[in-house]
Amino acid sequence: MNHRSFARPALGLLLATCAVPALSQNASPPPEAGAADRAAMAELLATDEYILRIQALDDNGPRLNAVIDYDPAAPVKARQLLGTGVLRGRTVLVKDNVETAEWPTTAGSLALKDNATGRDAPLIALMRKNGGVVLGKTNLSEWANIRSDNSTSGWSAVGGLTRNPFAIDRNTCGSSSGSGAAIAAGFAWAAIGTETNGSITCPASINGLVGFKPSVGIVSRTHVVPISSTQDTAGPMAKTVYDAALLLTAIAGEDAADPVTREAKRVKDYTEGLETASLKGVRIGVLRSAVGSRPDVKALFEAALADLTRAGAVLVDVEYAPPSEMWGASLPVLLYELRVEMDKYLAGRPVSTGPRSLAEVVAFNSANAREELRWFGQELFEQALETNDAEAYEKNLATLRRLTRAEGIDKLLADNKVAFLVAPTTGPAWTTDLVNGDNFGGRIGAGYLAAIAGYPHITVPMGAVEGLPVGFSIMGGQWQDHDVLKAGAAYEKARTAVLPAPRFRPWRPAGE
Repeated sequence: MNHRSFARPALGLLLATCAVPALSQNASPPPEAGAADRAAMAELLATDEYILRIQALDDNGPRLNAVIDYDPAAPVKARQLLGTGVLRGRTVLVKDNVETAEWPTTAGSLALKDNATGRDAPLIALMRKNGGVVLGKTNLSEWANIRSDNSTSGWSAVGGLTRNPFAIDRNTCGSSSGSGAAIAAGFAWAAIGTETNGSITCPASINGLVGFKPSVGIVSRTHVVPISSTQDTAGPMAKTVYDAALLLTAIAGEDAADPVTREAKRVKDYTEGLETASLKGVRIGVLRSAVGSRPDVKALFEAALADLTRAGAVLVDVEYAPPSEMWGASLPVLLYELRVEMDKYLAGRPVSTGPRSLAEVVAFNSANAREELRWFGQELFEQALETNDAEAYEKNLATLRRLTRAEGIDKLLADNKVAFLVAPTTGPAWTTDLVNGDNFGGRIGAGYLAAIAGYPHITVPMGAVEGLPVGFSIMGGQWQDHDVLKAGAAYEKARTAVLPAPRFRPWRPAGE
């Protein structure tokens, strides 16, 4: 059941049956010099429509459950900010594990339903300073999908089950599920998601969006409900690479409370050079082992590679198989960091109610099992409480850094003399099944490499399987965020695939 903290116009069931304007699915080019205000004005004109679409498609109609809270005054606020900062009044939806002053930040859990801190996360404060308007908060996979390894992505006790706009009986993937579904449905200009391992890129791929996971440290993590100190990052989800780069420009910055941000190598404007970005002569590593076993996904990927070749890129097949040692080290690192970081966050909240530690969250869930544990358990939380060997943690972390950086992405780029690595992001959306959990299949994608290494990763739509979007991943080395964005923009220009439009109905075979 969605909750709403702000009063909103009562348009009733009329909106459930009203004609909803079709969404443009073509990547819009970056605005020319001098046209930035015109582009911002077009966004302002769309802001009223965003509210209507939320009411028609989220509150009523297919009930996507993508948005938990929204501000009906956002159009007024947007008009007041025309000409302010790089965003010039553009509206942004924010995943509900990132603190905003207006609403409680719940991470989807009833344990945090009253977590109204009254503060903005630094990344949100930066966004507002740069002319952005917080339109609302989006649903997510509860606790960013770290509670259980048998969860259903897109479900939280606070927001219910998020539905995919392309097929409402299909999954939205990853923990930034509401952010992905909301932008695909046309509920805001762009959204902020967070990723530990795939939670920006997977929902972006499955919802037909551009999703960018920055190098860890480009964006502050302060006042964001945490999982991992070494892998967590916020990032943009948008319709085009340009829009994702513009939002990144607005939220990137150093934060004294987040030491890793002081090490980051940023650029002032991540949109610079996107319009002229070229792949001519650029060597690109193709991770054939990450294409997976689905012929339909392979066909889309081959078409994307052909687009790259026509754009002048030089493709190099790159052999890679993840060592088993990586998987043995990965989960213990996450569980150790989860316990440490969650305890720190919960204990430091300026709110008198709710849990102060991960152990108290586990106790809350057990006491409220009907609402919280009906569909899946909390075995990963329970394991995290027992994962407290600091020496083992340091050893595992060193192993992960070695295998994903020096002997992983860095080595693959250097040995093959390539600038980027590419692969399909993931497969098409599977049928949502609360009883049996998620159904990832086909062994598709290699985003875990960039996630564990803390390196940049962009996914750009490359087509669809039976009306279900599939993304194209581009990964680079640490702090190569701007280069990865430019490569994404160049692919976007070269893409020949026809992209599908959301249908807001259960999936049917093409043509039906």
